[in-house]
Amino acid sequence: MTIRLCVFDAYGTLFDVDGAARRAASAPGGQALAQIWPQLSANWRRKQLEYTWLRAAAGHHADFAQVTEDALDWALEEAGLEGAALRARLLALYLELPVFPEVPDSLQGLAAHGMALAILSNGTPDMLASAVRAARLQDMFQAVLSVEDVGVFKPAGAVYDMVGARLGVAPQEVLFISSNGWDICAGAAYGFRTLWVNRAGAPMDRLFGRPDAMARDLRDVGAHLGEG
Repeated sequence: MTIRLCVFDAYGTLFDVDGAARRAASAPGGQALAQIWPQLSANWRRKQLEYTWLRAAAGHHADFAQVTEDALDWALEEAGLEGAALRARLLALYLELPVFPEVPDSLQGLAAHGMALAILSNGTPDMLASAVRAARLQDMFQAVLSVEDVGVFKPAGAVYDMVGARLGVAPQEVLFISSNGWDICAGAAYGFRTLWVNRAGAPMDRLFGRPDAMARDLRDVGAHLGEG
């Protein structure tokens, strides 16, 4: 089948999840973060993902905003950092994460060639709307789909079901693009055609699906579509 729709994961794929801690560390008053922000950010992201998986497995859903706060609290305590102002600053910056440098041109190139674009994310509708607005990408996407519509996080099949239900495409007509190895494996097992944006050069996850192709960033999406 011809690919009719490119569906992007948001966090780590379009939006740089290290951006909040990096910006806070470089701003006036960010001295406490200057040396430790990479580890803090890594811990924040790791706990954020762990909490989504654990909540999904246990049937105790909380939205991604709450999970993000809980993960940050863990990361701040692990780093020995305290202060309501720092916590509030990091959470505010998370709502305006920067996109990776190639994102705007890559999306515009796909749209110019008539490709429909969408986002499928764990983020809440408000979080996603804020990030998309801050990046000035409001006009790029046919749909921005949040797991809050089904009340469970990825990689639950109900999340991937939303693409066909909302946009009227078969899985084989979708190119699903994610930087998260576990997400791309689950998408492949679901039946999407898949492109893993392996920004970190990580090994392939040993899971229940394998991506059709791998790239280092989004500049390779168009080439993959040409091959499809």
